[in-house]
Amino acid sequence: MKVVVAPNAFKGTLTASQAAGAIARGVREVFPDAEVVEVPVADGGDGTVEALVDANHGEYRFATVEGPLGDSVQARYGLIDSGRTGVVELATASGLTLIDESRRDPRRTSTYGFGQLLEAARLAGVVEIIAGIGGSATNDGGAGMAQALGARLLDAQRRDLPRGGAALSRLHTIDVSGMDRAWKAIKVRVACDVTNPLTGPQGASAVYGPQKGADEAAVKELDEALARYAEVIERDPGRQVAAIPGAGAAGGAGAGLVAFLDADLVPGAPLVVEAAGLNARLSRADLVITGEGRVDDQTAYGKAPGEVAKRASQAGVPVLLLAGGKGPGWEALYEAGVTEIVTLTEQGQDVQQALNEPERMLTRAAVVACRRHSWDK
Repeated sequence: MKVVVAPNAFKGTLTASQAAGAIARGVREVFPDAEVVEVPVADGGDGTVEALVDANHGEYRFATVEGPLGDSVQARYGLIDSGRTGVVELATASGLTLIDESRRDPRRTSTYGFGQLLEAARLAGVVEIIAGIGGSATNDGGAGMAQALGARLLDAQRRDLPRGGAALSRLHTIDVSGMDRAWKAIKVRVACDVTNPLTGPQGASAVYGPQKGADEAAVKELDEALARYAEVIERDPGRQVAAIPGAGAAGGAGAGLVAFLDADLVPGAPLVVEAAGLNARLSRADLVITGEGRVDDQTAYGKAPGEVAKRASQAGVPVLLLAGGKGPGWEALYEAGVTEIVTLTEQGQDVQQALNEPERMLTRAAVVACRRHSWDK
């Protein structure tokens, strides 16, 4: 018997790799002779590097970069596919969790460190980069990233702009001659699960700015600055980015990645699940187990467990899903290919117990799910 274990992170308690290990222990308790294949997955946000490195038996690397406000940060990235593909997360270099709430100011925060992280991955010899851009503290349209990669963002007096989104209101010229031409040979794919444009009522500043510390006045200031940024990008690098779906992701970093690195913005879950190698692991599988902390309608449409279920169902493999609890619309998972859902709370465990002993509780839920599956057989 072959069982593929492919969970997402159980947010706040277990990483995807830890969850896979806990589930695998439960599988082996019920099916001691089974071949258990662990394939941790993610959606493109936090945990993308760990999921892809662990699923592909890759290598972790670290780079010292500037945090969102210039503090020194040790950012982790990964190498997979024998070092041909780099995996990075914007949040590890320019993330909201890297600065205290009292210091959050999207007018000043910068993606400069994210650019340094990208450069570290390129210098490691990769030919492709997969980037997760969730969890940013920034609203600079990826301008800091571009500066770190050698682009110059200049005002009308040919002076370099300071870091941060607010400064973009003074942008006059973009000079990309200092960027290493080797970037033209690097394929960049960005896991992006939002479709927000760069500016306007649904843009980066209006929708995500308040989460990062922007008040009403700051939202207006940042939106106007990004509009100016888009105008200059259209004239100088020669790219129209303002209306691209996903351009507003990560404070507009989606737009910057397209403009300066010719990146492709693609849905996160399919990108990461594919890169984790799930399709190949499904060969000869008798059962797939996936899961995450809380399942709802979004799990079926856009989250990694829903993508796992869809691919397993297409391969004719039954899918068990384990979760901490259920939210509205969880029934949609059955349409996505899930055979059965088992929650921790349904097994007589209260929420606090699940939080205090997440690995043990998840292993126990896996045992229950596998026993049900064996009865069905």
